[in-house]
Amino acid sequence: MWFKRERKLKSIEKKDIPDGLWLKCKQCNEILYKAELQKNFGVCENCGYHFKIPAKRYIEILTEASSQDNYKEININIESTNPLLFNGYTEKLSASQKKTQLKEAVITSEVRIGKHRTALGVMDFSFMGGSMGSVVGEKVKKLIYYALDKKMPLIIISASGGARMQEGILSLMQMAKTGAALAELRETKIPYISVLTNPTTAGVMASYASLGDITIAEPKALIGFAGPRVIQQTINQELPEGFQTAEFLLEHGLLDAVVPRDKLKQTLIEILDFFRDK
Repeated sequence: MWFKRERKLKSIEKKDIPDGLWLKCKQCNEILYKAELQKNFGVCENCGYHFKIPAKRYIEILTEASSQDNYKEININIESTNPLLFNGYTEKLSASQKKTQLKEAVITSEVRIGKHRTALGVMDFSFMGGSMGSVVGEKVKKLIYYALDKKMPLIIISASGGARMQEGILSLMQMAKTGAALAELRETKIPYISVLTNPTTAGVMASYASLGDITIAEPKALIGFAGPRVIQQTINQELPEGFQTAEFLLEHGLLDAVVPRDKLKQTLIEILDFFRDK
């Protein structure tokens, strides 16, 4: 007689794994551990893809922001209103402020980078796509005049989809305003270093982002005025491979260097050293 043995399978409890610990690289599809990605400056160790990072993270990378001697935010309390009464704009501003814990799409500060006191502006793409409205333009202008008054070098790290449509012509006016302020700075021979990240486009690229004495970019950053699709439809021609990437612009003389994020601090120190010795 055959007997059927009943096998009691013990239930295996699945360990709870918290959500949000991993993400997929947008370029190589590698699964990345977020904590390691953070340690690596937001850069994929497998392919070198540079993830977007918050403005505050750039400040941490460039300077010891925990020390008041090394970091002082300026023009903190300037906030946008809704000058054109654009429908839904006030709600979008509130949502972005809550999401990013920022009052606007740019942080302006005085920092120490290496041994150099520097006026630093950093844009945050998470705040309405880093769009430039009246307050972003005003904060950038005030930062330029701060550098002028303190006679210290200026660095702006840009990340933007362009001018803020909810403010119409008022946002476009910021292009001329910031450009005029930079012209005053240039007359004093105070250096301005522009750092372009992914993406830097439209009104921001057509104004202060493209006016640096030295202009550098992160690898494979999208940089340009109009998007590739718009340009292709306008001129009715195929665009070259890699068009509007940092590497393409470097090859064609529109950038001074393409610098990986983990080398950014040291590169800026070397540039500041160069200008100081002149």
